[in-house]
Amino acid sequence: MEFYTLSKEPRPIRLSEETRKFAYESIYEHRYGLDTESCNDVPIEDIENFETLPPLKQYDISILNIVLKAPLRICEGEKISGAATLGVAILHTVPATYKGKSFFSSISHLTTDFETILKIGYEGLREKIKNYKEKCTDDFKLPFYESLLHCVNCFEIWHERYLEKLSELPRYKKNYQNLLNVPRHGAKNFYEAVQSLWFTFSFIRLCGNWPGIGRIDVLLGDYLKKDLAAGILTLDQAREILAHFFIKGCEWITGKGDIGGGGDANHYQNIILSGTDEKGKDVTNEVTYLILDIIEELGISEFPISVRINGNTDEKLLRRISEVMRHGGGIIAIYNEEVVIKSLTDYKYSFFEAVNFANDGCWEVQIPGKTHFSYIPFDALAVLQKKTLQGYENTNITFDSFEELYKNFIQDINRQVQEIFNIYTKDFSDKNAPVQEWKWKSNIPCTVVSLFENDCIKRGLSYIEGGAVYNVISPHLGGLADAVNSLYAIKKIVFDNKIISFTDFLNVLKNNWEGNEDLRQYVLSSITYYGNDNDEVDEIAAKLLDDFAATCFSFNGKSPIMFPPGISTFGRQTEWAETRLASPHGRKKGEILSGNSSPTPGTDKKGATAIINSYCKADLTKQVSGSALDISLLPSTVNGENGLEALSSLIKGFVASKGFFLQIDIVDTKILKLAKKHPEQYPTLSVRVSGWNARFVTLSKEWQDMIIERDLKE
Repeated sequence: MEFYTLSKEPRPIRLSEETRKFAYESIYEHRYGLDTESCNDVPIEDIENFETLPPLKQYDISILNIVLKAPLRICEGEKISGAATLGVAILHTVPATYKGKSFFSSISHLTTDFETILKIGYEGLREKIKNYKEKCTDDFKLPFYESLLHCVNCFEIWHERYLEKLSELPRYKKNYQNLLNVPRHGAKNFYEAVQSLWFTFSFIRLCGNWPGIGRIDVLLGDYLKKDLAAGILTLDQAREILAHFFIKGCEWITGKGDIGGGGDANHYQNIILSGTDEKGKDVTNEVTYLILDIIEELGISEFPISVRINGNTDEKLLRRISEVMRHGGGIIAIYNEEVVIKSLTDYKYSFFEAVNFANDGCWEVQIPGKTHFSYIPFDALAVLQKKTLQGYENTNITFDSFEELYKNFIQDINRQVQEIFNIYTKDFSDKNAPVQEWKWKSNIPCTVVSLFENDCIKRGLSYIEGGAVYNVISPHLGGLADAVNSLYAIKKIVFDNKIISFTDFLNVLKNNWEGNEDLRQYVLSSITYYGNDNDEVDEIAAKLLDDFAATCFSFNGKSPIMFPPGISTFGRQTEWAETRLASPHGRKKGEILSGNSSPTPGTDKKGATAIINSYCKADLTKQVSGSALDISLLPSTVNGENGLEALSSLIKGFVASKGFFLQIDIVDTKILKLAKKHPEQYPTLSVRVSGWNARFVTLSKEWQDMIIERDLKE
């Protein structure tokens, strides 16, 4: 069995043949994903007048039916048990239906609190809920407390069903014994901790939700240390156990992609490794390296991994990261934790909270287990084209200077952010009220998630009804490079070099550059755009980000919802392309352009270091939610010792330059083109998309084209 790699170096073999076979069947043959897909949902048939019941009651009935009727799956040779076996959950929906209708969408973009379940189990949660319920004097909150207890009972039912099933299978005696204590109670050792973490994670997913996991090496590290010291486990045994966690995470992979075209691994189950704790101690441990071993060997991309790096990160870890990265797939990304922590503390999070940051399942930063998070993207290029430049229809508009143009553009950005605040805060309040008058609006039930998010139990409020410690709506500016390059092109050819008048240039753009190919080629080839370490254009980008952040910050304190800025597209450039007009920087109507904080495809001429330099000229600590930079490298550039050293140096340079978040993909565009033409030959070729990974052949044609153009090397 061979696991695909773009590197000349073969993937190492450390795991047993049985575990590798389990992985091969899961990844290459989609055995368990297809099994999940075949059992779509649990129908609710025996409840009279179900449609007329209160939503919370409908939800509770749905969860009970799921845990009673969902198929149990015991995978051949598995070392940990539990499975999310209902296909509708893959579609971000609670997988219970009444008369063929799904009633509830589910929850994602969060990292749940797994630490509590590892420590006290669901029995501890049950006692905690009972204590707060007994103290509750608000009749409005009592149904929620009843729902919390109901969902704990459902968790127990599902647990008991697995115990009964395993007890009937002598081959799985170890699984049965390991599952007896957890997740009912706190884990006592590493094997139990991995089982408890997986079983809880899969229960949340069974009910339709897509949680991130967060700092898994912090969660599991001490358990393994104690077991190693006591001689209970060897590192090889621990690696085998942990490998089954990652392999079972492939249970939703069908090889068919998703309904949005974004590939087959877009389920937000991200993992964070390494970094420091509140005492400044490096948390890197044996679990950190075991996970890197597993990913290097099997190439599993279902858990996109972000490693927290700082100026003191051990060279040993940097080398291991580089060794895994060079196999391709974009599975590992980099946080500069010093910048992220400063960003959070400047935004008034406590240092204790900030230092424990994770992400939401893509790469947007949040405090794990405490944050209700949503982000609202908008296209800055569209704002420039359709609002500031009025869709090129009003050729009477003019600006006396570039500064006046920029001022009007920022005013339009500000209005866009104001509109986001006005519209989306209304989703959570009965009125746009100041903090002291705020009343959370009833929303879709989400009790299962609320079990694992602080402070829902304490407050007696659900995750999306004010129960979380932090409630965040983050405006995300997209099309950064395209908006900046467009502004810069106008500055150069209209105001600085006076090659064409503003009015005439609007007409050129209105006509999609028709009849002006010479001018278009000049704009494309003679101007040095963002991503090439050109101070003049990079200063426009930095100022735009500062001004955008200042606008977002101005809403702080106007509601209980936090309003931090971020920069992203998450692939939306594919859908935005249809409505974009011709761009001043030489692109025609409808072209797919830049992603996240990265350069417009084809404009970066000076390599990865220049891209990083352009990106890092902005004060990225102001982009509290995150600002991702995507960089693609050819496999030949990371071969051998020199390649590993170059990759490690690139990461260190990114950290030293105060970058925020770096997604590196090792990719060969020639192979991508072959995979597009002959998908059957490249079923497991993985690429970094945007916060997640996907098998290239499961992406839609539009997404494939975007990846190819993004990664194209001239």
